[in-house]
Amino acid sequence: MNRLLAFPAVAVAVAALAVGCSSSTKNAVSTPASSGGSTSAPASASTAALHTANSKYGQILVDSSGHTLYLLTADAPSKSTCYGDCASFWPPDHSTGMPTDSGVNASMVGTTARTDHTTQVTYNGHPLYTFVKDAKAGDVTGEGITNFGGTWYVVGVDGNAITSAPAAPAPSSSPSGSGGGYGY
Repeated sequence: MNRLLAFPAVAVAVAALAVGCSSSTKNAVSTPASSGGSTSAPASASTAALHTANSKYGQILVDSSGHTLYLLTADAPSKSTCYGDCASFWPPDHSTGMPTDSGVNASMVGTTARTDHTTQVTYNGHPLYTFVKDAKAGDVTGEGITNFGGTWYVVGVDGNAITSAPAAPAPSSSPSGSGGGYGY
């Protein structure tokens, strides 16, 4: 008879444990991570690298993964204004040391301290960012977007904002009836 009473008691204990674990796991997953107060660089930060890449805007700056780097016109020289929601859409290009460079002007490469105690890569004094909607290397979907107090532009190798794509070359025309320009 004791076995019959023990079985329901064990089943209730297991169910209570499962519910307790379930609710704590749900809370852990659904609770957003704190965006402020951290004194260390994000786990993904490392010594950053700046590179150049060809794009429809000409030669632009990209990070070590080939993702386009942007500047925000609202930023002051070497001072980011992008925190909170802004930084969730436009993640700062973080570094734990001096960035390495390849194909860029080394004298323009630098870093700046952020108010969240991380270090952000700069180029020609502009804090640099990626854009969350740039899904793969080579995407430039953030060009010309105006939000968070300014406009976002890709950065040229000269360290300035590229505000428009270069004009497409005009198609060459040859006089009709001339044999395609061969002079026959």
